[in-house]
Amino acid sequence: MTVHKEAATAHKHGLYPPLPTALLPAVPLGLRAVLELVVSGEATSRAEIARRTGLARSTVGQHVGHLVEHGLLEEIESGESVRGRPPRVLTLSARAGTVAVADVDTSGARIAIADLTGRMLARDTVDVRLEAGPEVVLEAVSERILGLLEGAGLDPGRVREVVLGLPGPVDVGRGCAVRPTGMPGWDGYPAAEALGARFRAPARVDNDANLMALGEASLREADTPLLCLKIGAGMGAGLVTASGDIYRGADGAEGDVGHIPAVDGGDALCSCGNVGCVRAVASHRAVLRALDIPETTDDDPRHGERELAERIADSDPLAVRALRAAATAIGEVAAMLVLIYNPRTLVLGGPLNDLGDDLLSGVRAVVYRRALPLTTRALIITTTLPDGTSTLHGGVVLALRNVFSEQGIARLLVENGGTD
Repeated sequence: MTVHKEAATAHKHGLYPPLPTALLPAVPLGLRAVLELVVSGEATSRAEIARRTGLARSTVGQHVGHLVEHGLLEEIESGESVRGRPPRVLTLSARAGTVAVADVDTSGARIAIADLTGRMLARDTVDVRLEAGPEVVLEAVSERILGLLEGAGLDPGRVREVVLGLPGPVDVGRGCAVRPTGMPGWDGYPAAEALGARFRAPARVDNDANLMALGEASLREADTPLLCLKIGAGMGAGLVTASGDIYRGADGAEGDVGHIPAVDGGDALCSCGNVGCVRAVASHRAVLRALDIPETTDDDPRHGERELAERIADSDPLAVRALRAAATAIGEVAAMLVLIYNPRTLVLGGPLNDLGDDLLSGVRAVVYRRALPLTTRALIITTTLPDGTSTLHGGVVLALRNVFSEQGIARLLVENGGTD
């Protein structure tokens, strides 16, 4: 038995954490091309794959046989036949596995599991507060993911990737938050390592605004670069580049735009210790504070969100005025970012986004007034899709990119029995 097979056998029995990259074998380029074509739906038969790749049919047959043998692909009859035997169609096997995603925010978490085609199989929420600390939050999230898998009849041992979104600066390489404000206990906590050990699968941590931007770009098939502004307890930005990648900056600290000085920030104290930050005057939390609305209660972690929504719906003048003032401050920051990054699409997300047109129209007005015509002539300014799952979808996209990377495919093959 090779070292790869020994590692794979131990992994299956829960003896080891995710397989180390050093133990993964090289994946033949042709095999990877075959799998990518089937997963994307670009080719669903051996003949189509041969035409697309230029590989000999015998080579295609070997790769397909290998992938079928290891439970990644299956070949079924299409049910349509012009003459003779019905053609056989290649598809991703249901046994190939799943990915799990969690979007953790101040008042709770949203979780989802998806198959390796990106189709969401189940979603749920977890009433756990970020301030409870990483151990409590990750335990609650993990238990609910396992519950979803069990409810769907899926093997928890076939989770191929776990992605966690957090509302703060993230060191993607280390898999942890870095000096986040309002997140006690999270600084440097090895969240990816903890999740990876729990599910015996690779795990990644990313900023929630990055995942929201990736989800919006994917769901809308939107023009890129796409810039997403999430306005919640704080304010973050995610940028998907023209190549479809997340822009991360040098240290993963990109997008923490809530600490840009607001035009009329005055002496409003921010959680970072500075005064006048746009987060301190225009975030969802700041609007609630200005209206003396408690953000949470013992019975309802989303009390402030619901109360503000009711006041806006009732056209309460103080609430409408506070929302419009926030929109103006956010618009100033958005205009600055448009001038710097020149995105093709600007998307607004977060709880303020759900309060009607005041936020969107206010931000649009400032951006079109402050940014130069060249940066706005083809700019689309809109809001996130209404079901609130953009971040989850972004997590699925990120997970699948990793699963079907060269190392990810090697891992799939090893964990399903080797690469002979």
